[in-house]
Amino acid sequence: MSEQRNWKRIRERLALHLPVRVQGRETPTFEWTEVTRLINVTPFGAGFALKHPTERGRLLFMTIPMPRQLRVFDYVEEQYRIWAIVRYMKPSVSDDHTIFDVGVAFIGKRPPASYEKEPWKRYDITTNTFQGEGNPEDLLTPFADQRAYTRHNIAVDMRVDIIDVNGEVTDSEQTVTEEISTKGATLFTTLQVPQGRFVRLISEQYGVTAHAAIRSRSTGADGIPRIHVEFIDKEWPL
Repeated sequence: MSEQRNWKRIRERLALHLPVRVQGRETPTFEWTEVTRLINVTPFGAGFALKHPTERGRLLFMTIPMPRQLRVFDYVEEQYRIWAIVRYMKPSVSDDHTIFDVGVAFIGKRPPASYEKEPWKRYDITTNTFQGEGNPEDLLTPFADQRAYTRHNIAVDMRVDIIDVNGEVTDSEQTVTEEISTKGATLFTTLQVPQGRFVRLISEQYGVTAHAAIRSRSTGADGIPRIHVEFIDKEWPL
């Protein structure tokens, strides 16, 4: 029986704590790399923890010294280089830092064509079979945005922190929301932070620290720039 058929039988999660290098690109010009360890793995996906934020539907590039019987291509290569889609993300606090427990599904040897210009795009998995070296567009479908939530015109005091590739704060601004819901907010800001980036939001008023993805930017009739964000690790306690 060939290796190709053997891995199809290995569907249970194996507790292999292998080192893994994870690369995440938030915008065409901002990319981070983090070395961590797998918690579990199958030929179709893996679980691990990250210090960098991510969210369901985002794409990650992984380099793993994967056992050959768990691979679906590149059997003779020393390192297994594979693209993955985040299927779930759960935050936990450790030593005053947020750690993100992540589960991914492998999608193959290449990312979709849109990744180069729009790395922030999110995807879902279709019902098609994972082929490894096939066309990733055959496996993925654009992420369906969640239903709209009622936004309230409440000015919530917040500090916006921009985090660099090393997890350090490079810039911050104290501001307020123009409107907010349990899932997202619109904030006034002069920070030059583009669509796709993740930011940390801290509200002493609510005693809440949350991470959010910037979905878009706009400038109002008043000439003040705004960012429109979606919370990725918790709902806001309104």
